[in-house]
Amino acid sequence: MPEIIVIAHNIRSTHNIGSIFRTCEGFGVKKLIISGYSPYPLASNDSRLPHIVEKLTAQIHKTALGAETMVPFEYQSYPEFDELKQEGYKIVGLEQNKRSKMLNDYEPPEKIALLLGEEVNGLTDDLLNQCDDLIEIPMHGKKESFNVSVAAGIALYALII
Repeated sequence: MPEIIVIAHNIRSTHNIGSIFRTCEGFGVKKLIISGYSPYPLASNDSRLPHIVEKLTAQIHKTALGAETMVPFEYQSYPEFDELKQEGYKIVGLEQNKRSKMLNDYEPPEKIALLLGEEVNGLTDDLLNQCDDLIEIPMHGKKESFNVSVAAGIALYALII
């Protein structure tokens, strides 16, 4: 089973962040990195206003159901990949792109940093260019994509089996 870190960048919904926390806990993800304008629960050395922290933590808890206290996490203003790459992680973006491999055809490396992008627009070109690999979930219906938290669960399941 690979060692996995999840990076959630510019996820606007507290419910999606909560669901990602809960999914990460269920799959034994080593750490969740939350970045950009993504909301995040109370963190050590938190500099946000107390009422903002309290509100966001409570909203995230509605779907995380305590997983936000069980999964190690950190906040970064922008994803930092250099240290992860030095530690042997492959940066794997979950995105529909001409470079993407279908998830069911992807051979996961031993260490993965799974990068999730914003709900509507996905990953920016800058982030895509920094990814070692891109993976895509095959779609069989009429919609073009899954909800980001659902996609995270599908990807994590496929990467660990």
